[in-house]
Amino acid sequence: MKKEETDVCKNNVIGDIRINELRKNLPEDELLFDIAEFFKIFGDSTRIKIINALFCENELCVCDLSVIIGISQSAVSHQLRILRQSKLVKYRKEGKTVFYSLDDEHIKQIYNLAKEHITEEK
Repeated sequence: MKKEETDVCKNNVIGDIRINELRKNLPEDELLFDIAEFFKIFGDSTRIKIINALFCENELCVCDLSVIIGISQSAVSHQLRILRQSKLVKYRKEGKTVFYSLDDEHIKQIYNLAKEHITEEK
């Protein structure tokens, strides 16, 4: 089958009632934008390495993350700031040390589902 044949819909109408129902069920554009922005955060391998490290260890400081990932503390801090602003990680202070962890169980589930999907055999 040619690529052109698979990319073109031959039947342009699935039914007015069904189309209207589907349109009603579409989330608001703002929510769709926020979801797209959320997934963009996962589009950086350094951030995924940080998420993986926190997934495995629960809580780490910038120094530890820097050694584990093999990048500067400044670079780790920059990525953590992005993750924190996106509510993917949280932090707590103990004296002068700041410990980071995944924000909640949802982040672990998203990470696990992505990992399972990528590694599954088809």
